[in-house]
Amino acid sequence: MRILKYISKRIFMLVITLFVLITILFFLFRILPGDPVSMYIDSGLDRESQELLLKHYGLDKPIGQQYFIYLKNLLQGDLGNSFQYGKPAIEIIYERFWNTMVLMITSIIIAFAIGITLGAALAWRRNTKFDLIGTLIALIVRCVPAFWTGMILLSIFSYKLNILPLGGMYTPGMDFENYAQKYFNLDFLKHLILPAITSAFYSVATPLLVMRTSMLEVVKEDYIEMAYAKGLREKRIIKKHAVRTALLPVITIFAVQAGFAIGGAVLIETVFRWPGMGREIVLAVSYRDYPLAQASFLLIGVMTAMFNLIADILYAYLDPRVALS
Repeated sequence: MRILKYISKRIFMLVITLFVLITILFFLFRILPGDPVSMYIDSGLDRESQELLLKHYGLDKPIGQQYFIYLKNLLQGDLGNSFQYGKPAIEIIYERFWNTMVLMITSIIIAFAIGITLGAALAWRRNTKFDLIGTLIALIVRCVPAFWTGMILLSIFSYKLNILPLGGMYTPGMDFENYAQKYFNLDFLKHLILPAITSAFYSVATPLLVMRTSMLEVVKEDYIEMAYAKGLREKRIIKKHAVRTALLPVITIFAVQAGFAIGGAVLIETVFRWPGMGREIVLAVSYRDYPLAQASFLLIGVMTAMFNLIADILYAYLDPRVALS
């Protein structure tokens, strides 16, 4: 019962967070200098025609009225029409959004699987050469720019060895009837390898170092010594007692890392020509395309908030004291 109350409270906080995010995004783009409609109309167009365009996009109304209209439309699932494309913003970013999510979720899974495993191993062999070398490599990896890693991998595996594609999401000319065929085929997996590894390579140091630090604290606890005194095997002590407790800080940074991975997709998608949201966000901001930019950032915000909610629930599951408090 207490866990349900805890989850309900977190969901309520999620709704408040999204409301604040929606409000900030709406006003943020409208305080930028310049008239967005001027980007899409002929400079020789008369003033009356320009005013008709402003009225068409609802930009002739006071900003407060625009805000309430936006909230009303948002509740109906209408994110507005793109100034640039003249189509609903949701239609433009829908496919690109899933392309980005597939790439980022894959990279996050790889990064955390490797980071948690190596972090626990380094901590268990603390103050050895393995620990010192592993920690040093993790710090170096964290400092290397993602775009530089991507270009190095492209030069090795695509240009020199010619075993992986140069970029894109699939071979030009291929056609798919549904999303299952699009995302579950050998050609797509070959295109996914390099961008996913590049993103994971950049992200792996954070869970690794956090897991190592957390494990170093856990192994000093009394219940670990008690487990040894009971004669339990070392592997069981690590998996059953140490790792589960040490995972708590890692889960906390999982949500933050996921947000950074999604938001940082711009560089990865640019290097590998991945047709995701990164390119559309850059174009939308450059052309002051309010609806498209707001929809893009809103989706990223929703996903980041959802990752935080999942992290909170997992945190409470792994440590019931969280829900009880």
